Amino acid sequence: MIHPWQDPALPAGVRAADLLARMTPQEKIAQLYGVWPGSNETPGGDMAPLQHALSEDVDLTEVLPDGLGQLTRPFGTSPVEPAEGVARLASLQERVRGANRFRLPALAHEECLTGFAAWQATIFPTPLAWGASFDPALVKEMASAIGASMKSVGIHQGLAPVLDVVRDPRWGRTEESIGEDPYLVATVGTAYVQGLEEAGIVSTLKHFAGYSASRGARNHAPASIGPRELADVLLPPFEMALRDGGARSVMAAYNDIDGVPAHADRRLLTELLRENWQFTGTVVSDYFGVSFLETAHQLVDSPAGAAALALAAGVDVELPAVRCLGSGPLDEELVDRAALRVLTQKCELGLLDPDWTPPAAPSAPVDLDPPHMRVLARRLAEESVVLLSNDGTLPLAPEVRRIAVLGPLADDPAAMLGCYTFPRHVLLDHPEVPMGVAVPTLLEALRAELPDVEFVDDPVAAELCVVAVGDRSGLFGRGTSGEGCDAADLELPEGQGALLDKALASGTPVVLVVLSGRPYALGRWADRCGAVVQAFFPGEEGGPAVAGVLSGRVNPSGRLPVSVPRDPAGQPWTYLAPPLGQRGGASSLDPTPLFPFGHGLSYTTYDWQQPSVDAGAFPTDGETTLRLTVRNTGKRPGAEVVQLYLHDPVGKVARPVSRLVGHARVPLEAGESAEVHFTFPADLAAYTGPDGNRIVEPGELELRLAASCAGGDVRHAVPVTLTGPERVVGRERRMRCEVRVK
Repeated sequence: MIHPWQDPALPAGVRAADLLARMTPQEKIAQLYGVWPGSNETPGGDMAPLQHALSEDVDLTEVLPDGLGQLTRPFGTSPVEPAEGVARLASLQERVRGANRFRLPALAHEECLTGFAAWQATIFPTPLAWGASFDPALVKEMASAIGASMKSVGIHQGLAPVLDVVRDPRWGRTEESIGEDPYLVATVGTAYVQGLEEAGIVSTLKHFAGYSASRGARNHAPASIGPRELADVLLPPFEMALRDGGARSVMAAYNDIDGVPAHADRRLLTELLRENWQFTGTVVSDYFGVSFLETAHQLVDSPAGAAALALAAGVDVELPAVRCLGSGPLDEELVDRAALRVLTQKCELGLLDPDWTPPAAPSAPVDLDPPHMRVLARRLAEESVVLLSNDGTLPLAPEVRRIAVLGPLADDPAAMLGCYTFPRHVLLDHPEVPMGVAVPTLLEALRAELPDVEFVDDPVAAELCVVAVGDRSGLFGRGTSGEGCDAADLELPEGQGALLDKALASGTPVVLVVLSGRPYALGRWADRCGAVVQAFFPGEEGGPAVAGVLSGRVNPSGRLPVSVPRDPAGQPWTYLAPPLGQRGGASSLDPTPLFPFGHGLSYTTYDWQQPSVDAGAFPTDGETTLRLTVRNTGKRPGAEVVQLYLHDPVGKVARPVSRLVGHARVPLEAGESAEVHFTFPADLAAYTGPDGNRIVEPGELELRLAASCAGGDVRHAVPVTLTGPERVVGRERRMRCEVRVK
């Protein structure tokens, strides 16, 4: 007999409700947690905060008869051959199914921030590099490929993207973020979500919310933010990714806001997320986030109390393993609410279908780093390299025949890899295991790029010196960047500034290459270098991408997703500051960055012709379209990044001097031109007023077409006027500027 929950013709919610009604209380609770096979067997340091302290050995024989909600990181916990991993996961799923009376499999999740975080899988550039590309379409293509790879081996959910807006780049997880601007984070992050979801993988937005605004840029620290900063800066990327991207899961953040941890915040997880934004997917805890309500935030005195508090707030699933949800009695209504959401999602994934089976053990090797994935990784890496300054030293002249390549990162593949890549996340605890994919170092890539050049170690004996500085990523203090690797200031780490000084003192022209997970203060050196190149952990193809920029094979088109400061102690600062947060006579400190958000140079030149605007005045519920013709006036192809900023001269609260509201990446052959259309809705002028409502008010605005956020980079300023009454706008508002390139 086929029960309603087994009928694929019925709606997922109906099927899930029927199954829920047949379950015992313990079977329902079992759907609300995961197990992490092998997590206590990993040597060395933790892969999650306090992993070994909070993980408890679980006897699967005792757990599985009630069923199981999730399997945590079956590929991403230790190095496993891909084909063997498929077979092991299939065997484990059959064990899960065989032990419970409904034959339900578990939902398997993995990290996928820089690609599928599995041994031998393609390593893509880190999210800060996605932001530098200003190319949502390519990010979506990447995410689709990542999702297809994960789905092919039996994974259902990916814990990405990170939508935290950078507020202080000393924060170690800056590398995991897309940038310091909420619009850029929203558009690029939403594209990633779309690609992952279209591949059939549940995308999990993290970290909800306020995580990146921690005091002193310390990981897990409380966030000192007001309601307007939360509403206008930190929340919009999540809202767009849910509404336009279709993300089906959200991960609660570790931090508290004004004393209320996100995992216990009903206003955040239920009132805002569910009732206001109408989210219907699952809320999962960050790893051990439910336990932290007891052990770190000290809101309760037991694991059972933590479970009750989290469920009441709106958390549905405890990850990565059960510690709290199985420790005591829980409110049946809250358990039913969470279990229904989990079962509905499992139904949508096909896991309730009678004919569901895991991917079969393959008879041939599984290639998780196929050629088309490496091509994608190369394309994104090349688009993300930012040329910060150049006095004509780059591209390298053909007559340069002897180059010194110096610096601790010149010949180290770690220079290309963020902390959520498999080699830096897992293999640091398995030093005997090879990296699994080819990651050319900068020196190796330069040797391949410039076969006629002699590479030497002494800058005095060279015609040019390339100095590679920056970060090695890691976890919880095992790197200079990454989760739990926060910085006291933005001085180049590990004494690298002294090395750079020595190279500059040689008198040989220096090209500085920064390979990092955050921006570093370069004010002491930038004007003494012939050129400065920035790449944010550009992945397995990052070495060839940077080498291509140096040689001229690649025309740089990346733009800064975060400002590069002048002084190492000048943080926190963001270009989104109001007038009193900018340089002024009231303070002796000048926060103006050395290189501003959106900045980046090219090897060609572009002309931006005088724009036209459809309507100089339009109502507060209307729109207007700007048209701009951009021409490549140089001798080589390139891609210009046109940025649209909004300046609102008068507001009811202190507002940013300007903020990004649109961007277009415009590839052009030499001599070619294109017309860029920005359709700007009045809704993008909305902000949160004194009473907490998001409003669009009538008045004069200025739309700035610019090459960066800096006033000196504004190419054209277009005045417009909003007419009519003040409007209060909500979740139905238009959140993006529609862009067409013709």
